Amino acid sequence: MPILICKQVRFYSQGDESAFFSFAGGIKGVRKIRGVSDEIHLHVSARISEASLRDLLGLFRRYKIAMQQLSQFETVRNREWFRDEQQFWYQQIFDN
Repeated sequence: MPILICKQVRFYSQGDESAFFSFAGGIKGVRKIRGVSDEIHLHVSARISEASLRDLLGLFRRYKIAMQQLSQFETVRNREWFRDEQQFWYQQIFDN
């Protein structure tokens, strides 16, 4: 089970922090959320749906989490839209 590392996530209020955990916990591919020191670890299914991947893209963008780690979810089925160079996530994930 892959673990996505969310380092030093900045929350601007208690409501913001609650929103993060509510959003992350509501993503179907997220199986467990664990705090480790100044990190939040998201344990996710090895295979996630398009909807779950899109939700992770939104969560990571909103909270400025390193997006490169999402590259592991590229598949033949999602490659066309996931590697679309016009999308906001492309450079952060694939452009080394």
